[in-house]
Formats: sequence, C-alpha cells, structure tokens
Amino acid sequence: MGFRKLMRNKTFSFINIAGLAIGIATCLIIMLFVYHELSYDRYNEKSDRIVRVAFKGSFNNTIINEANVMPPVAMAIKNDFPEVEQATRINDYGKPAMSIGEKTFRDEPFAFVDSNFFSVFTVPLLKGDAHTALLQPNTIVISAAAAKKYFGTEDPIGKSIYWKDQKTSFTVTGLFDKIPDNSHFHFDLLASMSGFPNARENSWMQSGYNTYLVLTSGYNYKKLEEKLTPFMEKHMGAEFVQAFGMDFKAFRQKGNDLGFYLQPLTSIHLHSECTNEMEAGGNIQYVYIFGAIAIFMLIIACINFMNLSTAGASKRAREVGIRKVMGSAKSSLVSQFLVESTMITFISLLLALVLVGFMLPYFNQLSGKSLEFSLFANSWLIPSLIILGLFVGVVAGSYPAFYLSAFNPVSVLKGKFKAGKTGINFRSGLVVFQFCISIFLIVGTAVVYKQLNYIQEKELGYDKDQVMIISDTWMLGSKESSFQQQLLSDPRIKNSSISGYVPAGPTYNNNFFVEPEGHSGHQTRTLRYDVDPGYIPTLGIKMAEGRNFSTSFGTDSSGIILNESAARQFGWEKNPLGRTLVNSDNKGVKTTYHVIGVVKDFHFKSLHETISPLVMVLSKNSSTIILKLNTKDIAGVLSTVKSKWASFTTEAPLNYSFLDERYEQTYVAEKKTGTILTVFAALTIFIACLGLFGLTIFTAEQRTREIGIRKVLGASVSGIVQLLSKEFVTLVAIAFVLAAPLGWWAMNKWLEGFAYRIDINWTIFAKAAGIALLITIVTMSFQSIKAALSNPVDSLRSE
Repeated sequence: MGFRKLMRNKTFSFINIAGLAIGIATCLIIMLFVYHELSYDRYNEKSDRIVRVAFKGSFNNTIINEANVMPPVAMAIKNDFPEVEQATRINDYGKPAMSIGEKTFRDEPFAFVDSNFFSVFTVPLLKGDAHTALLQPNTIVISAAAAKKYFGTEDPIGKSIYWKDQKTSFTVTGLFDKIPDNSHFHFDLLASMSGFPNARENSWMQSGYNTYLVLTSGYNYKKLEEKLTPFMEKHMGAEFVQAFGMDFKAFRQKGNDLGFYLQPLTSIHLHSECTNEMEAGGNIQYVYIFGAIAIFMLIIACINFMNLSTAGASKRAREVGIRKVMGSAKSSLVSQFLVESTMITFISLLLALVLVGFMLPYFNQLSGKSLEFSLFANSWLIPSLIILGLFVGVVAGSYPAFYLSAFNPVSVLKGKFKAGKTGINFRSGLVVFQFCISIFLIVGTAVVYKQLNYIQEKELGYDKDQVMIISDTWMLGSKESSFQQQLLSDPRIKNSSISGYVPAGPTYNNNFFVEPEGHSGHQTRTLRYDVDPGYIPTLGIKMAEGRNFSTSFGTDSSGIILNESAARQFGWEKNPLGRTLVNSDNKGVKTTYHVIGVVKDFHFKSLHETISPLVMVLSKNSSTIILKLNTKDIAGVLSTVKSKWASFTTEAPLNYSFLDERYEQTYVAEKKTGTILTVFAALTIFIACLGLFGLTIFTAEQRTREIGIRKVLGASVSGIVQLLSKEFVTLVAIAFVLAAPLGWWAMNKWLEGFAYRIDINWTIFAKAAGIALLITIVTMSFQSIKAALSNPVDSLRSE
C-alpha cells in the first residue's frame, strides 16, 4: 500500500524523498566533520591523563599566552610533584635541509623529542625499540613516507641522514607509519633531544619547548595547576630578579603577572588560544556552527515532510473515514502512517548514503580534511543509521499520523471536512521556522564574505604585491650577499633585503624586553625584528618620523627603529627621536639603544590580533632574501632567480613564495569556512524551497474552483498569482523579523575574534530580506502562473 501511495503522488513523494535525502546526507557529512574535530589527540592511549604546560601573563598591558615553555620545566615538574608520572618535550625545528649522499631534502617536518616520547604518545614503531630508539645522541626515528623518499625500498634502520645546517649526522634507529591526521602536531623526523645542546640549558628566561605531562590516573589537573605559581617562583626567582631588577611580589604590585597553566591534551586543537603553536588549530565555534547547521538541515527536511503530509490530508480524508467506519482503530491508523513515513525515510536514507559518497570528496576539497565514510569501518555506524532512520521517520510522521487519524468519519463522509485553522497555523509556523533558519544563514554568509573582503582590501601598512621571498638562503653561506647583489643587477628587481622576519606566513619570532628612558625599573615586552637597511624600502613600510638605517652612520649598530604602537606604549608620542632603550638578556647583560626613527604601524600579525609594540635593530639575519619586483614579467624573473640560484648551489631546489600568497594563506581557515557556509546555506534554502514548492502546488489544487470562478469574473493572471503568493510572502517577512536579530547577535560574536573588523549595518539585512523574498517568489511563480493560466471551464466542469 505504501508504494502505491508513493506512485499515486509522485510530485509530493519526490519532494519528500529528495528533501529528506539531501538533509540526511548533509547531516551525515557535517557529523563526520564534527566527529573528526572532536577526536583530535584521542588516539593516544593516555589522552585523558596528558596535559601540556603553557605560559601566560600580562606585562605592561601586553598579554602573554604561549604554547611552549623553558627547557628545564619538564624535569623540574617531574621531580617536584609525585602526581606526575612522566614529562616529555618537543622542540619544533621546522623543515631543515637533510641530505642522503648527493640528494638534499627539506620538505619533512623535523623535531627534537625526549627519549620517552613514544611512551607518552601512542605512535607505534614499525621497526626499532620504542624505549631505546632515542636514548643516544644523534639518533633519529623517521616516518614510512620519509623512509621511502630517502631510501626507496631499502631498510632505513642503521642508515645515516646528514643535517646540513648543523653539519651533524643522525643514525636511523626506528620507523613509524605516520602520526595520525587528528593530532595537533605532525612530524616525519624525530631526533633525540639528548643530542640538542640547547635542551640542556638551565635557563628559565628562554622558551621553545612544548612540554607534556602524564598524570596519575584519576588525578584532577587543576590541583597541580594551583601549585605551579610557587613552583615557578622557586625555580625562576633568582634569574627573574637579575633580568628585571625586582622580585615577583614587586612585579605583581605593578599590575603584572606571569605563570604556568595546564591544557588537557584533547582540548588543545579546538580550545587553545596560545601563540607559537606547532600547527594551526581548529575553532570550537565552527564546530558549534556546523553542528547546529546539521541539526537544522535535518529539522527542515522533517518539516517538509510534516508540512506536505498535513497539507495533503484532505486527499486522504475519505480513506480515513471509510477505514474508521469499517472498524479501524485510531492506533492502527497511526501505525500505518508512521510505517509509511518510516518507509519514505529509509528510501531517503539509502539515497543519502549515495549522496554522501558523491559529495564527500568535494567537501574534503573545500575543508582541507581527509574524511572517510565506510559503512563497515565502524561497528557502531550501521546501527546508528538504522536508529537515525527510525527516529527521523517517527518524528517526521508523528504529527501527520495523529492529525490524519483524528478525522471525524461522519463529517468526512458527508463531505464536510475542512483542513481547519489548526493545521494551517501549524504549517505556517513550520514555514516561518524554515525560512528563519535560511535567512539566518544568508546573513551569516554575507557577514563572513564581507569580513573576508575587508581583510583583502585593508591597508596593511606595507606593500605585499610583487614581493618574492627566497627561503633558506643560509645554505649559500658567505655567498649569500653575492647572490643578493647579482639579483639586484636585474632591472626588474627594485629592492632587496636579507631578513628572516616577514610580515605574513612563517617567520622568525623574537621577544624583546626593554626598559624605556624615563621608566627606570619598568620593563616592557616587545617584538624585535633583525633587519638591514633594505628592509623598510623593500616592503614599502612608511616612516612616521626620523630615518631608516644606513651604512653611512657607524652608530646605527646601536640604533633602533620603533613602530607607532611601541612609541605610544613608551609614552613617546612626541619627540621619540634620540630616546634610549635598555635591553637586559637572560644573564643580566645590558645593551643601550638610541631611537633613530619611527615607522607607521603595519600589520605583521593576523588581523585577529591588534598591532603590538615592535622594534627593529640593525643586524644581519641570514636565512631569507626578500625581493621587491617591478615588472609584469614574473615568470622571467623567476627563471633568472632559479638560474642564479643553481649557479651558487646545486644541493637543493629554490624555495620561494610570494608575500601576497603568504598573506592569503593566513586566512585560509576563514575562506574555507565561508565557502562551506555558503554551500550549506544554499542546500538549506533549496530544501526549504522544495517544501514551499510542494505547498504551492497543494494550495493551487485546493483553490482550483476559486481560481476558475475568479477568472470567469474577470480576474487577471497577475491578480491570481498575487492571491496565491500573498500568504507565503507574509510568512517569509515574519521569518525575517525573527531571524534578523538572531543573525546580528551571532555574527557579532564571530567578529569578536577579529581585532580589525567590519560593522554589521542595515544593508546586509536588506539584502538578506531581498534574497529571501526573491527566492520565495521564484519558487512559487511557476506553479502560481500555471494555475492562473489554466482553463476555468476545466475547473468548473464538475460543479
């Protein structure tokens, strides 16, 4: 009987099945994404007991929140607190050049790790002993991918890898498959920390080590966190006084603070707000947003089913009346309708699985993920889908079932049945809910794209166009300057600088504590850029006061250039030139600098952060050459650079990038989110429109005779179209009134993550309203016009 009903009402059946299938498919894909985001680092067998030590504080109104800490922290915590079973460190060293014979490679992420790394993190070795592989200096464990790249099909154990930068050889002592995708760090080369001299430093005034603790089972990490303030004062106190000229008590009395805190391993990916992360993390807000969209998509699909089923109730009224007269109980009728809705749901579910297989590769491409969907990969998946199908079938069919089974058989068989205001009001409420969600998503998508456009068009304070970055130029050694000069002889290259400090993408980072003139005993935390005289003109940074560095002034070796934020921080808005700054290193050695210039503020960090105080000092920083081009012949310049690079070194290919591309990469997460949000918004609107289209068909059928009479009496086509559309346009208008304030609130919360952001004005909501109304009118126009153009004789013949 159920299949006969489907075939008898093909249009309604198609709309129901298609809407449910798209809703379920989208829900499944989003749930895969949410599950993947929430699963980060949970592959570790001790994940519930592992915490990371992070460093936080405030220093002269500058917030400090760093993911790494000092070299001795791990061992000191392990020795002082018996609740800590193990402590291990990771020192991220980027992608250094490694060579095997005459071949040089530099694409594999490299880190120094303590010998107990494999006891803390669950990364099984395919070859080698996890307990002893990294005990000795100059030993290394590599991934299967790196082993294939370096050694082909040969057994890598016992082979040597040469580190060109440090002129050190490593012996391969272990092989692992790979670090799982859902990890907050990924490395292909893991070298023994015991061979890294800096790791043995006992200084509490330098950082760089991601430090992890394994706590005893069932121990609350918050209890240990409370003990870390006296712990820090005990171990850091002497060095702190030497560096800052005051103890912690006096430091805090000035409104400052410093300390350690603990982050559960499984919260790092989505909840960490630290700088100096080994990899960019996720965002719990996006998990909430996409999770809500998944639920809304499913709800909207269910609403379509309920709407169309209750709207079509009059077509089945006589059937229900006859069945009741023949003795059918209400429970029997309810069961029948629930079975029919469940059958439709499972047909939709099967179609949804096909859609997931088709859509998932495109979603992976949009999101940058590698999500997989297999019915047999997890034992819980098939039962979950069956439960989902039953749940959706019952929820979607519940109201129609009870609504249809409640008809009075006497009234129905006398032809006195009317849909009633209750059913109409209920359907209207569901339409409002559908379009409320759709308009909310339209507003959200518009705000995201407007913010992204703002990021693209914002004045950054430097010129990112036609700026080429050549990395790893340290490999040229003493020939680096000669290579730079040869490039400058090309008229297509306007300026050049040697510095590893680049305002977008991977860059050097250096904290710099200074004591400004007139603020005795009052140190301020800044960032320091080591630059040459060509840096400022190459990047097009503007001078606000004073001058740039120059080789003509011998005293510029002790000169310093501030940005405007630093001048404001020091209280030097007026007459900053000639002022002095004193820097104390971690051993208390002081260096005095004099201000020769102030540059206008430029964005050297993401627009999520405000511009912080920055100082520039004159110092050779071999590692990167920055070129400012002045030509449309980019391909020609690139060919010349490659040729000259090859003439200086044949050991490694040229490693280059462009500053504008690096800048765009900074916001790749936001761009992906915007694209995904657009796709989901479009799907949500499409499903809502399917339901609206079905209701328009039903309304036209219900009012066929009325339309015929109106046409006989002289009504125009436009008048009839307006008659059929008026109700739904009103409902969309009501949905807009409800969705607009919700959208304003939600997107303002999202924009709070940007230090530099757009203002949400009325035009966004006006456009959203216009789009929603246009979609509504277009959706209804086809069927409305068709009804208006029908022959009134046909509709009145049966009267």
